[in-house]
Amino acid sequence: MSALSPRQARAVDALPLEPQMRVLEIGCGPGAAARAVAARLDTGHVVAIDRSAAAVELARKACAEEIAAGRLTVRQCAAEEFEAGPGEGPFDLVYAFRVGALDGRHPEAGARALARIAAVLAPGGRLFIDGGDPLREVPLRR
Repeated sequence: MSALSPRQARAVDALPLEPQMRVLEIGCGPGAAARAVAARLDTGHVVAIDRSAAAVELARKACAEEIAAGRLTVRQCAAEEFEAGPGEGPFDLVYAFRVGALDGRHPEAGARALARIAAVLAPGGRLFIDGGDPLREVPLRR
């Protein structure tokens, strides 16, 4: 089971989560943040994605309890290719920690990812990435 690092814990604590939210995590890695977010939801749901098959396998193992309870879905997908599956969206909140497509390291992928995120956000939905104190909100054009 993956534990949250102090950096991740500060970021998860900063997310404006409500118990009923539908949440998308981009770049879930081994699933530590997804598990922490799922634990704060009552009727909500987390969809956690990562482009790495190895990361998704680790996340599925670490999050088996949350997946079995219906509070969490993990799938392999790049942010710039994401489409919500049946019953997954729209999302009230999207977050990404250390994702190259969203932190400026890969601008072309970032532009495609932002368009995909905007397409799956609920009205009033919000995107947060690391790089603030500890997060920054990214405004999206729709």
